[in-house]
Amino acid sequence: MLRVGGVPLHVLCEGSGPVCVLSPGLGMGWFDWEPVVPLLAPYRTVVRFDRPGLGFSAPAAEPPTAAAEAARIAGVLDALGLGGPATVVGHSLAGFHAEAFARLYPERTAGLVLVDASVEENARPAPAPALRAAAARARGRAYAAAGLPRALGPALRRLTVRASSVRGADPVPDDLVRRTYGTGRVVRALLMENARYWDVAAEVESLRAERPFPPVPVTVLAAATGSGSWLERRRLARQRALATLLDGRFESVAPAGHLMMYDRPGVVAGAVLAVTSVAA
Repeated sequence: MLRVGGVPLHVLCEGSGPVCVLSPGLGMGWFDWEPVVPLLAPYRTVVRFDRPGLGFSAPAAEPPTAAAEAARIAGVLDALGLGGPATVVGHSLAGFHAEAFARLYPERTAGLVLVDASVEENARPAPAPALRAAAARARGRAYAAAGLPRALGPALRRLTVRASSVRGADPVPDDLVRRTYGTGRVVRALLMENARYWDVAAEVESLRAERPFPPVPVTVLAAATGSGSWLERRRLARQRALATLLDGRFESVAPAGHLMMYDRPGVVAGAVLAVTSVAA
């Protein structure tokens, strides 16, 4: 546990060599990168951490923002004594955080790997952010008081993973799922990240106009189940547009669901190793 920005965070640092940071999607934890870490640790210093309220980290007093999450990544690296450039890997929502980090801390960015990252064109902040944050907190308290996290949280986690992976099963041990998703703390953090999603997306949109993207290698990995549906074609087109925006490399990964780190960990690890090799 390391105190970063006044919040006790659960942090893991493994391996040796150039640094990479793995940040998972909305409401997820350090354990969701477990299939990828053994492929990276022999060659890279692999840093994982739980955002406030998630996994084993303590909650934060303030709602999440893109700038605050970028600063959190920098703060975790500082707390570990890792001051050099790092490759930041962002999955889903954390793709916003990774891009914000590159724009706000260009000298500390070796490269980005965006794993089926969130893409929102022309995003605008939703109205009444303070009211929405208060409502998310109130819902979290009400759910906890009713015992819903313990009763339903682990099952909903399992259902979400099964729907988001071609594997069809959640590899995380049952006791770990209960210790995290069975708590009101994690449910409150998940609700808060969801409540502030559009605000974070809009903040990244503003950063694109204000802060140039550094000349670092970028890989955008887009999950494809191979269905060929209109929805899948649209998702791939949006991911390709993100790669073009960041002057990066686009790769469609099939078969894979949104949780690509479970379905194709070798592809994710290979993209990280390639980016850091180029940066070196």
